[in-house]
Amino acid sequence: MSKKIAISQSNYIPWKGYFDTIALVDEFVIYDDMQYTKRDWRNRNKIKTANGLKWLTVPVEVKGKYFQKIKDTKISDKKWGEKHLNMLKQNYSKSKCYNEVFDFVENLYLTATHDTISEVNFHFISELCNFLSICTKISFSSSYGITKEDKTARLVDICVQANAGEYYTGVAAKNYINEGFFNEENIKVNYTDYNGYKEYDQLYGDFEHYVTILDLIFNKGDKAASFLKYQS
Repeated sequence: MSKKIAISQSNYIPWKGYFDTIALVDEFVIYDDMQYTKRDWRNRNKIKTANGLKWLTVPVEVKGKYFQKIKDTKISDKKWGEKHLNMLKQNYSKSKCYNEVFDFVENLYLTATHDTISEVNFHFISELCNFLSICTKISFSSSYGITKEDKTARLVDICVQANAGEYYTGVAAKNYINEGFFNEENIKVNYTDYNGYKEYDQLYGDFEHYVTILDLIFNKGDKAASFLKYQS
C-alpha cells in the first residue's frame, strides 16, 4: 500500500478536522519551520461560552517584522496555562462529560511547561491523539532538511524523503498548490472533505463545528472519536 502523508502547520488545541487529517494518514508532518503568523491558529483557538465564541490565546514573543519560524517562537507568559484552564472550568463545568475528562485536561495543562509554541502544540496534539486512539506517526518538517524555495516543491521534498505515495491536504489548497510537482514524483494529491460532521449535544445555543476539539471531549468524553469522520 502507498504511504499516506499530510503536512500542516501546528495549531493550538486544534478543531476536530485537524485530528481527522492525522487519523487519515500514516505520517503527519508538523510544518514547524514555516514563518510564524500573527492572529492565526498557531497560538490560539476558540471555545464556546454563554457570551459567544471566545479565544484562548497563548502569549508569544514576536520580533517585529523579522522572519521568525514557528519552532523558534517563544512563550512570553508562563502562567498562560493556568488562565486557560480557569476559562475552561468556567465554561465547561456544566458539560455532560466534564467530571469524566477534567483530570485528563488539567494534566495536559499542568505538563505543558515548554518554552516554545511549537513544543506546546506538539504536546497537546500528541496527547489528544492518544485520547482519541489515533496512532499516526507525528514528525517535524525541520527534521527533513528541506532545501527547496518554491512552496509546493518544499512539500514534495518532504513527501519524497518520507517515501510517501499520497499527499493529503484541505480543499483550500487547490487555490495555490501546483499538482505538477507532485505528478513528477508520482505522488497522488488528495483533498480532504471536512463537510458532513455529526452534531452532538453542545452548550450555549446554535451548534458550532469550528471550535477546539476540547469542546467535543468535554461534551462526549470517551465517545468523542465516534464524532470524527476517519476515526470512529
